[in-house]
Amino acid sequence: MKRRNFIKNTALASAAIGFPTIVPSSVFGKNAPSNKINIGQIGCGRIARDHDMPGVWQHDVARIVAVSDLDSNRMADGKKHVENYYTKKMGSPYLDVKQYADYHDMLADKDIDAVVISTPDHWHSQPAMEAALAGKHVYVQKPTSLTIKEGRQLVEMVNKTGIVLQLGTQQRSSEQFRKAAELVRNGRIGKLHTVRIGLPGDPSGPDAPAMPIPKNLNYDMWLGSTPEVPYTEIGVHPQVGYDRPGWLRLEQYGAGMITGWGQHHFDSAAWGMDTELTGPRFIEAVAEFPRSGLWNVHGDFMVKAEYENGINMFTSGGYPNGIRYEGTEGWIWVSRGSYTASASDPVSKEASSKALDASDPKILDSVIGPDEIQLLRSTEHHGNWLGAIQGQNELLSPAEIGHRSCSVCLVSHIAMKLGRKLEWDAKSETFVNDSEANSHLSRPQRAPYGTNNIKV
Repeated sequence: MKRRNFIKNTALASAAIGFPTIVPSSVFGKNAPSNKINIGQIGCGRIARDHDMPGVWQHDVARIVAVSDLDSNRMADGKKHVENYYTKKMGSPYLDVKQYADYHDMLADKDIDAVVISTPDHWHSQPAMEAALAGKHVYVQKPTSLTIKEGRQLVEMVNKTGIVLQLGTQQRSSEQFRKAAELVRNGRIGKLHTVRIGLPGDPSGPDAPAMPIPKNLNYDMWLGSTPEVPYTEIGVHPQVGYDRPGWLRLEQYGAGMITGWGQHHFDSAAWGMDTELTGPRFIEAVAEFPRSGLWNVHGDFMVKAEYENGINMFTSGGYPNGIRYEGTEGWIWVSRGSYTASASDPVSKEASSKALDASDPKILDSVIGPDEIQLLRSTEHHGNWLGAIQGQNELLSPAEIGHRSCSVCLVSHIAMKLGRKLEWDAKSETFVNDSEANSHLSRPQRAPYGTNNIKV
């Protein structure tokens, strides 16, 4: 969408529904109050502290003015974390960050323009939809949703309200991923026929007996729409520190690495494959799952996805972490290199240190001409979102594209569980003539939580 259309459509949608919008700086000048975007941070854990908060506060156009977390200790620590940053930057105490034990109260705060959602995977779609209803712009961590149905509900809500929603697929804002996709899209390796993606699996874990619920944790709300289960610390998050949390390894709250890092790599691969708004036609997978212990997401696996354009995509923990595009005239390899999103990323810098490589170095030196395919450029993902809110640039990871890349993760996981080849209709978002597979497109939701229980 071009800039003028983006501004027009967002303004019209906001006006029609009665929601506030951030006015472009060109209207009132650079010192206008509307230039400061007040941000509420929902979730104050590992990814918020290491990635999302720094991603926002480095941009002077925005300021984090409120935090929310269901763990009161983490919320207080998040408030301190933000205030310490601004005090250090400004040279004196700058603001008193508000705390909201329930994010719904934050969404009711008319002084807040936008929210960043850095919650566990099962708490992405619901607060994003509710934020949209409240007229708040949204940056939400991947994966987009817990199920295909939730993802489609979120897209429909974003389209209805006209708010600016960015998915946290920040690899799109890394130069090497854009360059690799651009070279592939412009035929520098000939006709693309195969894509190989390396993703790690997760280990099994110990048995974990039930424990008393910490007084600082609203555990019932933390469980949200998922079934009620006894509390145990390694099934939630550490009570001391911000190491990688155990919920990442429980299918109750997600699907493991196939959605955890899978959405990053599937999203980047789709950029090069030109399949951002569709999905595979056929999907099949094999996977190992733990036979004991609390953690139950997949370990070693292999997924094959066949696309209607003739491309086959293979994903496995047996490949190096990253993406390899293979064409009739060569290959291109791309990975994160030395970049990490948090201190406890599951893949070390050394394991994916080569950020960009090709069968012939001349491929990487190739210049994309003005009449060739030029992909959208961004140097920082949160900054791209903030610029889109102000109408200054196009949005890099909108809801529909985010939903489609997450869908590849979810249908891959369904194929892992069923262990047979499935036919996927990306248009209707259903499996063809397969009621068992289609039963996995949604999950029961425990009231009063869940996207089905949102009052519009």
